[in-house]
Amino acid sequence: MKIVKLTEESRKNILENLLKRSTNDYGQYEEIVDEILYRVKTEKDTALFEYTEKFDHCRLDASCVKVTDEEFEDALQHVSAELLDVMKKSADNIRAYHEKQVRQSFFSTRPDGSILGQRITPLEKTGVYVPGGKAAYPSSTLMNVIPAQVAGVEHIFMVTPPGRDGKASPVTLAAASVTGVRDVYKVGGAQAVAALAYGTQSIPKVDKIVGPGNIFVALAKRAVYGHVSIDSIAGPSEIMILADETADPRYAAADLLSQAEHDELASAILVTTSRTLAENVSREVERFMEKLSRREIIKKSLDNFGYILLVDMMEDGIAVVNEIASEHLEIMTSNPFETMTKVKNAGAIFLGPYSSEPLGDYFAGPNHILPTNGTAKFFSPLSVDDFIKKSSIISYSKEALLAVHKEVELFAESEGLTAHANSIAVRFE
Repeated sequence: MKIVKLTEESRKNILENLLKRSTNDYGQYEEIVDEILYRVKTEKDTALFEYTEKFDHCRLDASCVKVTDEEFEDALQHVSAELLDVMKKSADNIRAYHEKQVRQSFFSTRPDGSILGQRITPLEKTGVYVPGGKAAYPSSTLMNVIPAQVAGVEHIFMVTPPGRDGKASPVTLAAASVTGVRDVYKVGGAQAVAALAYGTQSIPKVDKIVGPGNIFVALAKRAVYGHVSIDSIAGPSEIMILADETADPRYAAADLLSQAEHDELASAILVTTSRTLAENVSREVERFMEKLSRREIIKKSLDNFGYILLVDMMEDGIAVVNEIASEHLEIMTSNPFETMTKVKNAGAIFLGPYSSEPLGDYFAGPNHILPTNGTAKFFSPLSVDDFIKKSSIISYSKEALLAVHKEVELFAESEGLTAHANSIAVRFE
């Protein structure tokens, strides 16, 4: 990995380079996505199955697009009992963590007879996109579905790309079985997003679409936002490690590579005050790469978006951490909890040498659907809050309104909205 001394110029160059991975830089695909969305919206199943054949190389129709009970059973036969048990334990951890996020409706009364409150209700229908293609992600099934269930969403519809044989990934279906979701459809890409957003004869329209996908999925979600809600626009995976001289270079190297293997656009960055650590981590990365199965992907990722940044002081390291606002942040310092108190921007924070990032991907319980490309400055991980909506409750008695009606009328008249003022005044004529 390239070791770079952090200066104002190198910081600027790195930030600009990382932003090249944003979906905003893929305008050449927008025309393709817009056409797919329009055709699925207007032609529904006809276009959906045409695109499925074109992109996924299998023929489906309304009679077989939905996963059957037999397909679920067959999938479970292809997944080891050991892996299924791990999925169940992971699901339990995810559910327990997200149950702590549940909010309650509230009401407050005042002596004047007014009642104010907030009513929380779950979304009725949610669509979950689970990627396929280069790899299957059963963990994303658990991470997307379980918070929706905890929130109380009644109808959860899942889409996932089929293979050439017209079947969904067995491990993805096994994960769906663990959650209890049975409405699973074998479609992917922008056409699947369009089907969930607009509805077809086979796939119901939903209120919100969640889950990561490739650039076509990301652009499609961005395009349908407003017609339906979405969670966020997921970008390429990222990891940043903030470390001092006490960090173990093998642990740091292994964790950087755990994200670099996702795809060629993934980002892996070590920020450290120690040149010795920087050099040792670089050597360990080279050693690990010799035996890793996805080394070609890793090499491209590190060549383009991998950095070891040398800083003079930990305060400088924390500043660049907050500016880059990485999806995953590992803190490997002598006192990681103290360091964490100075971090403002990160999707998920992992503290200490034994809190490796894959714990968050698979097992610990917090959600792994996280903000990327610097959006951790204003976005949060997927949570139960993504699957609820809030309604304000207002109830005034005649006496309570009488006490304030002149003030309300004056405020309305100051904005030139005389009908607003009149709707209050008419009650006291």
